[in-house]
This record gives sequence, C-alpha cells and structure tokens, in this order.
Amino acid sequence: MYRVLIADDEMIERTILYRTIHKNLKDRCEIFQAENGREALEIYEREKIQIVILDIEMPGINGIEAAERIREKDRDTSIIFLTAYDEFSYAKKAITVRALDYLLKPYEEKELMLVLEEAIRLAEERENRLNRVQEAISQRALLKEKSQWPEELKPQEGEEPEELGKARMGKVTEMILSYVRENYMYDISMQEVARAMNYSEAYFCKLFKQCFSKNFTSYLTEYRVAEAKKMLEEPTVNVKDVGKSVGYMDSNYFARVFKRITGQTPTEYRAGIFQRKS
Repeated sequence: MYRVLIADDEMIERTILYRTIHKNLKDRCEIFQAENGREALEIYEREKIQIVILDIEMPGINGIEAAERIREKDRDTSIIFLTAYDEFSYAKKAITVRALDYLLKPYEEKELMLVLEEAIRLAEERENRLNRVQEAISQRALLKEKSQWPEELKPQEGEEPEELGKARMGKVTEMILSYVRENYMYDISMQEVARAMNYSEAYFCKLFKQCFSKNFTSYLTEYRVAEAKKMLEEPTVNVKDVGKSVGYMDSNYFARVFKRITGQTPTEYRAGIFQRKS
C-alpha cells in the first residue's frame, strides 16, 4: 500500500481530492491530509510518505517551501503541485524541486489520476531499483545519443513559448512528436525530453502545454495506449508483450492505465475487437 499525502488549506478542496483518490485507488493507497505546509512536513517525516500532493498557496510554509524541504531529505518522493494560479514563475519553481507534475485547478479527474498512476509506478520501480540499475543506465545512454536538435529551434534569451512564431511552433511540435514516436517504449520523463531538446525544464513544461494543450505525462500515457490498441488487434501478440512494447514492464500497471484511458482492460478490449470481426 502506497502512502499519499494531500496538503491544502481549503477543507472543501482537500475533502474532494481525498474522495477522488479514494474512489479510484481504494485500498492501493493510504491517504493522509494536512491543512498547511508545516503539518505536511510533520506527516511526511512521521509516515514516510511516498507521494505528496501540494497546494502552492498555503499560509505559513507554502507548497514550494514544503517541497524544497522534502527534496532536501529525499530525491525520490513524487511531488505533485496543484494551484489555481497559472503563473510561469510557479512552474519554474516546481521544476527546480523536480516535481512530477504541475496541475491547474480546476483539474480534470482523468488528468489527476493519470499523474497519480505515474507516481505509483515510480514508487513501484524504486522498490526494485537495484535490479534495474543497468537497464536505467542503458536507456539514458540511448537518450543522449538522440540529443541533437536544430539550432534555430532554441529559444532566444527571455523568449517565452507563446511568443514563438507559427512556423517555429510547428517545427517544435513536430520535433516533440518525432521524439515521442521514437522513444515512447522507453522509461522517458519530461525532464529527460527537455534535456534532449536542449531546453530548460521550466521552458519545456510551458512549451509542451502550449503545443498540445495538456501536460507531458497525460500525452505520453495516451500515446502509449493508442499504440497498444493497434498491437492488440494482432491476435498472435501476447497482452503482456504489448505492455512491455509500449513502455510498461509491469503488466498489472499497464492494465490499470489502459482501463483508465479506455474503460476496458487490454484483454476486454481485444475480445471486443474479435467479436466485431466475427
């Protein structure tokens, strides 16, 4: 069971978030609540929290400050920010503490749960890290080989994503699409893609949202599921092999993500295809 902490000074917001997570994850997570940053830090220490969901604007110790203190103690805790303010400065600060994602209120339940599923996956992988060190090293070496991008696509000093011309935005979008097509089967993250494209993480975070109207985690997950659906149309392909082929080593996690996107498990989806063809 994974330990999730919700920190928000608004009781109604906190309660809604608690109920949303409990409804979707049930007994997979133990959920703790804090009404400010100071209480969040106390619970984090006491309960050895693995996933933290922080509202940024809280009295006393705010979400950014709490995240910085958590990151000083643990480089692996998954940090997710929620905020009602679409401020680029907040996004930049979120990146500096290596937040998993930065979601704007009102968030969509589907988007939130995709990010949480990713956080759980990361927690699962951390528990088996010693067995996967060599694999992680080889994957990062592969990503470095693919890090050459046209000079003209680099941002100018002080330039923000919304200031890009249509032509440059189109090229950037195609570059990102190409990168995802070539690497979605690996364990890639927003930070790694940003580095591969020679962009700062904060700039890439906002640029990606500008290009695709959604965060990187949601886009990558939906892309992987779309590719999985194509593979499931082939009757000779094993379902477990489909998950591995699109970047999910854990078949159970793959099934959960697939169902969250499509409403069906991979096996149910395949059965429906064959029924329609018969």
